[in-house]
Amino acid sequence: MHAVSKKIKQQMMRDNAKRSLILERIPAEQWPTQKGGMIEVWLSRKYLVQVYKEAGGVLRASANRTLLDASGRWQENMTWDEMQEIKRQIGRSDCYAIEVLPRDCDVVNVANMRHMWILPEPLPIGWFLHSSLDAAGSVDGRGG
Repeated sequence: MHAVSKKIKQQMMRDNAKRSLILERIPAEQWPTQKGGMIEVWLSRKYLVQVYKEAGGVLRASANRTLLDASGRWQENMTWDEMQEIKRQIGRSDCYAIEVLPRDCDVVNVANMRHMWILPEPLPIGWFLHSSLDAAGSVDGRGG
């Protein structure tokens, strides 16, 4: 489903050394395939990120490394810090994003990819170092 073809992987490996360490937005006419809902593609020497429009103003960013392991799968083990940096580099540093641990029956694991859902509004939970909580405990007085 989210897998990139072997041909595209090989091309990425050849071109990888030429790429920036910072994610760069790829024009739509250069995307390998047009997937439903895809609105952005970002690429660097280390990561490929595909951004999809979801319901309710939510965006989903699917990220994987651009290097392959010995079995031909994307290298895995992207850290929380790497995911935060990816969110920053694709221009969403001021947004809350979440990862989902689904029910067993909903697990889809076809590639070494991580997904974050970028929310249109902050969650009413978390660490609000630069926000204020009102007397009711809601973020920035929005209620909750």
